[in-house]
Amino acid sequence: MKSRKLIYKIIFEADTPKGKAFDIFLLISIILSVVVVFLDSVNSVHSVYGHELYIAEWFFTILFTIEYVLRIYSAKKRWQYILSFYGLIDLLSILPTFISFLLSGTQFLIVIRTLRLMRIFRILKLDRYVGASSFLSSSIKASRHKILVFLTSVFSIVVIVGALMYLIEGPQNGFTSIPKSVYWAIVTLTTVGYGDIAPQTFWGQALASIIMILGYSIIAIPTGIITAEMTRHKYEKDKKAVCKKCGNTDHALNAKYCDNCGAQLSDH
Repeated sequence: MKSRKLIYKIIFEADTPKGKAFDIFLLISIILSVVVVFLDSVNSVHSVYGHELYIAEWFFTILFTIEYVLRIYSAKKRWQYILSFYGLIDLLSILPTFISFLLSGTQFLIVIRTLRLMRIFRILKLDRYVGASSFLSSSIKASRHKILVFLTSVFSIVVIVGALMYLIEGPQNGFTSIPKSVYWAIVTLTTVGYGDIAPQTFWGQALASIIMILGYSIIAIPTGIITAEMTRHKYEKDKKAVCKKCGNTDHALNAKYCDNCGAQLSDH
């Protein structure tokens, strides 16, 4: 039991010197393992150092497998860890190498290990960044209906314009089907402009010009929607009373009593 508690303290608690050292070592290992995968995907590097990279890949896989087993062994609530976000990512980071025995090429999926770098938030105690991330995600969530309406409108526009361009230009100018014409409309509306397909007729170019101009105005809409929602959330947060007893601000906008300790709020 003592060994289990010690392992738990080192692996799961970053507040201790040993725990922080372990997590920093783990992050460095994750970065190096991802670099190995990247290098192995380059043919010129693989042809020279393929064997060494293969050994390095298995070294990191075995290392992370041992770490994963120790996490399960030392976890206070094992199934809670296994089914948690980090638990699933830890598992997915080691599976591709083993699966590569059966399916070739799956070893490159171990770039999923980059998601494990999110542990740096816990190590460095970047609570303010986590809070900022939560604030942004809540603003996006609150804007989801407006964004959905916007995306539906954009989808309708590209389908209509794609169909029109197919009728105007036709297969002889590269618009061989409506799906390909819709693809062109998406590329043009988003101002990406690959140039693989281009209208040749006057009316096709006129329609393309309209889509290009429309694209510049459309790009700003989602940003405006989310920014407005963030401003509203910030305004509501600033209006919330602060509990003098416990300092809590996480209660309803017009609350008379603190949701945390029940004390009467000073603004009421």
